[in-house]
Amino acid sequence: MASSRKLPSASALPKGKRVAVALSGGVDSVVLLHLLKGRNGLSALHVHHGLSPNADAWAAFCRKLCRAWRVPLKVSKVKVTPRGKGPEAAAREARYEAFRKSKAQVIALAHHLDDQAETVLMNLLRGSGLRGASGMRPAARFGDKLLVRPLLERSRAQILEYAREHRLEWIDDESNADEALTRNFVRLRLGPLIESRFPAWKRSLARAAKRFARKDARAEELLRSYLKQKGLKAPSEARLVEMLKQLTSGGARTRIEHDGVILRVYRGKVRLEKQTPAAPFAAVPWRGERRVPIPALGGELRFRSARGAGVDVGQMKRGAFAVRLRSGGERLQPDARRPRRTLKNLFQEAGVPPAERDRLPLLFCGEDLVWVPGIGVDARYQAAARTRGMIPEWRRASMH
Repeated sequence: MASSRKLPSASALPKGKRVAVALSGGVDSVVLLHLLKGRNGLSALHVHHGLSPNADAWAAFCRKLCRAWRVPLKVSKVKVTPRGKGPEAAAREARYEAFRKSKAQVIALAHHLDDQAETVLMNLLRGSGLRGASGMRPAARFGDKLLVRPLLERSRAQILEYAREHRLEWIDDESNADEALTRNFVRLRLGPLIESRFPAWKRSLARAAKRFARKDARAEELLRSYLKQKGLKAPSEARLVEMLKQLTSGGARTRIEHDGVILRVYRGKVRLEKQTPAAPFAAVPWRGERRVPIPALGGELRFRSARGAGVDVGQMKRGAFAVRLRSGGERLQPDARRPRRTLKNLFQEAGVPPAERDRLPLLFCGEDLVWVPGIGVDARYQAAARTRGMIPEWRRASMH
């Protein structure tokens, strides 16, 4: 028998906090309420979606149950508005809005191990990243509240056994048989098929979710530490989660604004840029100076003398040198033994992030592209051995 010893008790929850059990009337939430009903400051919250013809009867059942167990109950009527979402997602959004308005400090949800396995499977099938593979958290911040799931490591079979042992009553939601809903399809069709070959798939996925959750928590910790190290404000928990999600799944197009900077990711590395509007840029002449400040690009071009390296000083007689921006179609030949190549191709090979390419200072002689930061000097303008040269270097102003 699934005795009380196998299921969590009220002591598993934070002490001294007002706790509301999200009570649908189904077996899972009824069992959770039964487990916690001796706790001081406990209440129940029933969300009346109005989607089922039985919605009023479910609310009445919850009222009767809570009266019998002397648990204060709030019935919250919500309006489910799809707004382009599926019915499941819209109902969940309305439900969580009701949680947000609750006066409780802790919302106890009755999700169990089977729910966790189904959630992880659905997330993986949708192509979710680390956060999706982590499934549901046993405890998670939700605005100024804490969401807890005390039954997350217990199976549906254990919960049913407990309910029967204690002769509990519950209601069945007829929509649970509707296979048009993704979760029901997974539970009723896909799950049994997987179980026929992998009998322990639910526990296996739930265990994997815990490992992924640890990695996800570590990633959050690293991002929080990185932002602090850069002198940036700490984001809220929800904002941090969203930032991490974008950084790990958005690719090169990721652009996150935070505390006056822009975070981008390129080739697995997070990069910071100052969040300033792109200033108009006019060509800056170069007549051999050692330093050329370029405030519009947030840095300074420096030149140092060298023998047999950099731009051949003698080539300065060929025409007017100037610093300009990329306009498209430029080509460069850093290696005389290889053909001239497009700047786009050279940027890709050198790992220059796309977001930086259009604001890099390029050195031209007339219409000839002479030098590109991070790539080098064109073969036609390179200083030969023992010839005096000037090596250009682009230095950005430091972020913090």
